[in-house]
Amino acid sequence: MTQWREDQPIFLQIRQRMIEMILSGVIKEGDALPSVRQVSTDLSVNPLTVTKSYQSLVDMGTVEKRRGMGMYVTEGARAALLTHERDKFLTEDWPGIAARISALGLTAEDLLKDGDQQ
Repeated sequence: MTQWREDQPIFLQIRQRMIEMILSGVIKEGDALPSVRQVSTDLSVNPLTVTKSYQSLVDMGTVEKRRGMGMYVTEGARAALLTHERDKFLTEDWPGIAARISALGLTAEDLLKDGDQQ
């Protein structure tokens, strides 16, 4: 059973899973996304939730609808998503991480050490 985070809408979490699958190469440029029906069944969510997540990928320009055929990853989608995810990390995630590092008094050397050496 899928565990959903409470702090983010489910459609965004599904979109993020699709983004991760594209970035990792599980779904390649030119490949079809899994059908809305299949994803909704696999994740036990309403098909409209999956449709909304897919539409947000279309709005980002990384997925295109092909009438009667489904949704397909566009050429250049991986590079665009990589840029998007890097920017999102630097603006949303990194400031909190940097503040935590500073609060703990960690140095770059501390961060680069192998975890077994600590």
